[in-house]
Amino acid sequence: MAHQANRDRLRTARRVVIKFGTRVLVDHRGRPNPVRIQAIVDQVSDLVKEGREVVIVSSGAVGAGLDPLGFAKRPDDLISLQMAAAVGQTFLMRMYSERFEKKGIATGQILLNHDDLKQRNRHLNARNTLLGLLRKGVVPIVNENDVVSVDEIRLGDNDYLASLVSVLVDADALLLCTSVNGLRAPLTGNRTERVSYLPKIGPKELALVGSKGSELSTGGMATKLGAAQMANKAGAISLILDGRKSDSLLRALAGEDVGTCIGQIKDDGRIKGKRKHWIAFFHKPSGKLVVDAGAEKALRLGGKSLLAAGISEVEGVFPTGSVVEIRSASGDLIGSGLSEFSSEDLQGIKGKQSDRIIKILGPAVSTEVIHRDNLVLLIEKETTDD
Repeated sequence: MAHQANRDRLRTARRVVIKFGTRVLVDHRGRPNPVRIQAIVDQVSDLVKEGREVVIVSSGAVGAGLDPLGFAKRPDDLISLQMAAAVGQTFLMRMYSERFEKKGIATGQILLNHDDLKQRNRHLNARNTLLGLLRKGVVPIVNENDVVSVDEIRLGDNDYLASLVSVLVDADALLLCTSVNGLRAPLTGNRTERVSYLPKIGPKELALVGSKGSELSTGGMATKLGAAQMANKAGAISLILDGRKSDSLLRALAGEDVGTCIGQIKDDGRIKGKRKHWIAFFHKPSGKLVVDAGAEKALRLGGKSLLAAGISEVEGVFPTGSVVEIRSASGDLIGSGLSEFSSEDLQGIKGKQSDRIIKILGPAVSTEVIHRDNLVLLIEKETTDD
């Protein structure tokens, strides 16, 4: 059965990214909970001794900084949030590092934001650093760089960051630890039951989730499902589970039926290749290209690059080299890719054949708007490994 096969994948996973939500790490006042953090350290240490490589993605920095700064609750203004993150991060790291040191395990702090992972050189540097730490038996502890982030601290969440990290390091499994034991489905009356396994995430599954439940946290079940789906597309199995239990990680990675396991066994819909991961997951599209039926068929079935002749509409303002969405005339998402042209140039050449493009922009330009190597389809069939 697919369910048991995925639980077996958790049992044999060698490289694991584990995200701990704010409500797992702090008490009701926002202070770090030493009992919970000790349980996390104990379990992760056991996993490392088993021969696994573990990356921790830790929330809680803002929550941990509330009490030292005299905030009764999570503030709304950006400066206060960044102050709390700066103070709280030192509390969390000290608690982690001191406890891991007693287990004979070193830790390394990694602060990331979206720009770090979007820029190709910085992306590769972050990847190489994380992989180097794992090879040395170090446990990297990752958090969003809230002190310098703007959009991230207001709109982001560490579920999304954890998913990006799992893609970055080619993780076998992503564990999203929260204060509930997985996704709940309604029964009769007010009763619910735990959903043990989901092969994929769709509208039906998203309809089961509610809003976030705590002023200390920024994420909710919907963001966890989205993060799980992203990790699945890159090849990792995902699990949403209750991280407050003292043995939840060990039970989950022993293949026991805890939480909600998410992912398919088959490669259908999986995006392969590190460069295509970078394009698909680490960029926010800057614009949109609408293509005609002929171009859609050439992209989906013919393995072709996108040419200007097949573009009917250009939306947004963006420079050369930006990631843009590709959509059909009916609005369906086909994929995304790196544009060889700015939006201004595309407005002038859309719908035109290659010989006309050369006359308009000159012979030195490419005649392909998005080269196949820089194109990621919604359903990938290639097996590239660049």
